[in-house]
Amino acid sequence: MIQVRFSTVQDLFEAYPTARADVGPADPGVPSLDFLRQRSEAREWRAAVSFCAYLLPRRVAVVWGCRSVRRMMERFEPADDRAIAYAEAWVAEPDERTRSKALAIGNVNDHEAPATWLALAAGWSGGSVMPAEFDPVEARPEQTARAVRAALLIGLCRLGRDVRDRIMTICLEDGIQLGRGELRALR
Repeated sequence: MIQVRFSTVQDLFEAYPTARADVGPADPGVPSLDFLRQRSEAREWRAAVSFCAYLLPRRVAVVWGCRSVRRMMERFEPADDRAIAYAEAWVAEPDERTRSKALAIGNVNDHEAPATWLALAAGWSGGSVMPAEFDPVEARPEQTARAVRAALLIGLCRLGRDVRDRIMTICLEDGIQLGRGELRALR
């Protein structure tokens, strides 16, 4: 039997108070995957993306974000390609070294680029969010979800109207499958 991370919308909102504002109005008693599917079918992309980013465990949220942004973008600038590669490297090997590299590139890249936010999502997955020369400041639990959310919402804004619904439906279906625990390849 597949166990979702948060059974209901309320469970998710209790775990992540910031999700309530990011997701928007929601019936708290609705099962999580039902809510996600409803928002996707209604093409309420902001709410669906936000909810999915919080619903998935950090590593899975980053891989979902990377796969989604790759679907959204036809090509990447070299700096963006490097940023998403660092995020994917952390997914493949989620240790402190790869997390720190993703954080470093996320901090210096263009913050209007979706790939930058994916590197930050990996970098904010745990540990200190400050460079080594500063006192450590621990990542907040919601930082990865919010960074994945930012990446996808920036990407969404760049999609043409003619492909937006098709691509977003595919991305959200992927998120729903990951939420069910159908991990397939994490890369």
